[in-house]
Amino acid sequence: MSPNPSKPVFRFRSVFISDIHLGFRGCSADYLLDFLHSVECDTLYLVGDIIDMWSLKRSFFWPQEHNNVIRTILGKAKAGTRVIYIPGNHDAVFREYCGMVFGNVEIHREIVHENADGRKFLVLHGDEFDSVIKASPILEALGNRAYAFILKLNRYVNFFRRAFGAPYWSIAAFLKHKVKNAVKYIANFERALADEAKRRNLDGIICGHIHRAEITEIDGITYCNDGDWVESCTVLTEDDEGRMSLLRWTEQKQVVAHTGMVAALPIGQAA
Repeated sequence: MSPNPSKPVFRFRSVFISDIHLGFRGCSADYLLDFLHSVECDTLYLVGDIIDMWSLKRSFFWPQEHNNVIRTILGKAKAGTRVIYIPGNHDAVFREYCGMVFGNVEIHREIVHENADGRKFLVLHGDEFDSVIKASPILEALGNRAYAFILKLNRYVNFFRRAFGAPYWSIAAFLKHKVKNAVKYIANFERALADEAKRRNLDGIICGHIHRAEITEIDGITYCNDGDWVESCTVLTEDDEGRMSLLRWTEQKQVVAHTGMVAALPIGQAA
């Protein structure tokens, strides 16, 4: 699927994307390029694991599509979009440059985002909280080489699903939702980040890291995870009224979660 810059452009106040994993063979750069060419926003947040330095160290992989993602993001920054980059654990090397600006891209360790409706959200990658949560064996198994194998298998599965008109389906996401230890890990992760937002007297938190898109309320705190561009191809958006929505950007584009009213985006039905 190639991006079409002439297609109608959707506008958001803010867009949050993370876990792109450029340099990793499982990266869905084609879908991401299509999304980036389809939207405009005032602020674009890159919430960590944009470049997968871990994968690049094991085996160098950098196709033209990955170059195009970088060029498109830099092009948006040059054209006036405020671009904020918060490095994650896979691109932690860039944390050395927090507080600096390169190519109109601001680098921060974390930042507080204020919605149009006045709510304040802490934005960070989220890997910091792995040190206080015991990672489950299934998530460790889904990481690194085993994770890459599952994603490769996933591509074959979805090739046949598309041939029969079936929607995209993620094996890794299915395992995360069904395996008891993984479900417990995710719940603990969400709780820990919500507690951090509450400790700082904020209204919510926005993160990535665990590759599970979600918008939920935890003890009065709005927890938002923007997902990833490896398994789910999801993005978190804020409209001009401050409403947050999760969009899935695959063959069947759709609003998958929202707070308040459904975002006015004619690409599918709300889940």
